[in-house]
Amino acid sequence: MGQGWAAPGLPSLFLLLLCCGHPMLVPSQEATHQVTTNQGTTSQATTSSQTTTRQTTTSSQTTQNPSLVTDEVEARKFVEEYDRRSQVIWNEYAEANWNYNTNITTEASKILLQKNIQMANHTLKFGTWARQFDMTSFQNDSIKRMMKKIQDLERAALPAKELEEYNQILLDMETTYSVASVCHANGTCLQLEPDLTNLMATSRKYEDLLWAWKSWRDKVGRAILPFFPKYVELANKAAKLNGYEDAGDSWRAMYEMPTLEHDLEQLYQELQPLYLNLHAYVRRALHRHYGPQNINLEGPIPAHLLGNMWAQTWSNIYDLVVPFPSAPKIDATEAMIKQGWTPRRMFEEADNFFTSLGLLPVPFEFWNKSMLEKPTDGREVVCHASAWDFYNGKDFRIKQCTTVNMEDLVVAHHEMGHIQYFMQYKDLPVTFREGANPGFHEAIGDVLALSVSTPKHLHSINLLSSEGGGYEQDINFLMKMALDKIAFVPFSYLVDQWRWRVFDGSITKENYNQEWWNLRLKYQGLCPPVARAQGDFDPGAKFHVPSSVPYIRYFVGFVIQFQFHEALCQAAGHKGPLHTCDIYQSKEAGKRLADAMKLGFSKPWPEAMKLITGQTNMSASAMMNYFKPLLDWLLTENGRHGEKLGWPQYNWTPNSAHSEGPVPGNGRVNFLGLDLEEQQARVGQWVLLFLGVTLLVATLVLTQRLFSIRRHSLHQPHHGPQFGSEVELRHS
Repeated sequence: MGQGWAAPGLPSLFLLLLCCGHPMLVPSQEATHQVTTNQGTTSQATTSSQTTTRQTTTSSQTTQNPSLVTDEVEARKFVEEYDRRSQVIWNEYAEANWNYNTNITTEASKILLQKNIQMANHTLKFGTWARQFDMTSFQNDSIKRMMKKIQDLERAALPAKELEEYNQILLDMETTYSVASVCHANGTCLQLEPDLTNLMATSRKYEDLLWAWKSWRDKVGRAILPFFPKYVELANKAAKLNGYEDAGDSWRAMYEMPTLEHDLEQLYQELQPLYLNLHAYVRRALHRHYGPQNINLEGPIPAHLLGNMWAQTWSNIYDLVVPFPSAPKIDATEAMIKQGWTPRRMFEEADNFFTSLGLLPVPFEFWNKSMLEKPTDGREVVCHASAWDFYNGKDFRIKQCTTVNMEDLVVAHHEMGHIQYFMQYKDLPVTFREGANPGFHEAIGDVLALSVSTPKHLHSINLLSSEGGGYEQDINFLMKMALDKIAFVPFSYLVDQWRWRVFDGSITKENYNQEWWNLRLKYQGLCPPVARAQGDFDPGAKFHVPSSVPYIRYFVGFVIQFQFHEALCQAAGHKGPLHTCDIYQSKEAGKRLADAMKLGFSKPWPEAMKLITGQTNMSASAMMNYFKPLLDWLLTENGRHGEKLGWPQYNWTPNSAHSEGPVPGNGRVNFLGLDLEEQQARVGQWVLLFLGVTLLVATLVLTQRLFSIRRHSLHQPHHGPQFGSEVELRHS
């Protein structure tokens, strides 16, 4: 029994515990296999499977327990064994996940599910083991930090049947979302990617956009709703078993900030004036295009008109809101195509950007193993761009169905930012191979994209004929950036505001959708274009909700990327407005980035922040500084039109008449739920009119007849209670 329950490679620790009379039960692979089951099959390998800062679940953190191990030498042996084994387990899982994502087959999914089981066993086995240590007197901060992370069993803390149910719910929700499509009455069906996404981005027809918006939510949100309450219950139970108040508490613990919620609210308030002015300006532009019947200049904006299925970024409606239409355009796509750029050339250019900063080039294997464009051999793949760490210190890959255009050039630099982060912390224990906090990984990638987008950088790589610099071009550039960056701020903030309140019970399942729209109105100034009901579940129509992916990381990442950008520009010796800065070829900027990235998760994130910015706190001042020229312009423009900031007519909603109208794309008409030719619909209207008049006449005749009968009955003797038509009508 001793060998069957001991972890391999650490016999001395096991014997020590036996001699003390307190055998430590470390479940073997066979013992734990039965309590694990399928987990999500499409999670990206951009971070390790364990990303939270663990809270201890024993009382040993305050008082020593004689039954626990207090020997720090044994703890060091334990974390070394954990690291050795984790590199193997995580590498095998990453390989299986990659194989599935780049060749979606039944066989690949089966292998991936097996590796999911192996991962869950690993977490349970070593997490249970780690809880046998009392770290009160440990001197090595790194060992204590690793042990706290390992002690969190995450979902593996659930009892066997509940773990199986929880994993199945997650799989069902994510699958429901991923395979969904919506269909026209003529049988034409559209998937989210690329069909509905392109429609929302390019259509300027109110009814077409409404159809796509409503159809996606009807199909996906309503299907996910039945799973969600049980998911919340089990997520909360797992969190409590790991020592947290609820699942939201466990997510917030990743940031190691007792005042996280207060600090985030303060950041949001600092950015709100910029958002309110952008909102008012965009609302005016939409009013010009869609008319007063669809846009109220003092009300919220209908959520389907902003170029994105979730109205999270608005850059796709840039053509409707461009401040100076006649100014030179800043888009390198045409030059890239003329010069014969390929997807590989785009990533080589990104790699060159990093090496120009004195950072690491990607290894040779990267070019052989990455999937940089969509395969042409018939394979089904997951095209969503992602960066992958295979936890062996040498294998890093990107998966992206790249198109040769300006947008994907920026995305390529962003994804290569993740790869650079992986390479910088590759020599740390696997427990520390992740960002300083969840927002750091996103911010590192985005800070490079801020430089790449500038006319100065595009000119330096021969994609623009000049560096630009005119006032109108600057304002246009900042407007396009704001439609991405500023518009995203309230959305990235409210998603987890909603989920945290769901987890703590202040939002009940009866009010899921109502409270979702209350928050979207409060923070974004948006309203649903059609009435929503309790049976709708619009949060479920956003990938991160059914996939249980925390979202506040994106809010954090969007704020701190501008802090990084400002500090790196200062290091690079940049002079002039912040939005014109390009850190290309600055070795000093590269050193600051490298020093912070090398820390991984080994230190609290303020230490990494200080290495880049000299500060230890998050601040919105750099973001406000970046967009100051645009804010000044917006204040003048909005003042000229007498715009009212905010949405004082908060209860306004679009005209309900939009619920009937043309069926998008086929010239037919939706009439009473029927797909008809316009002539047929007109005939139907006349028929309805005739029937309506006939019904009115019949009603008048019946009324006269009933009145005559009642008047006659008043003159008859009363013979007791009557159970005639009057009583029946009242009850009906």
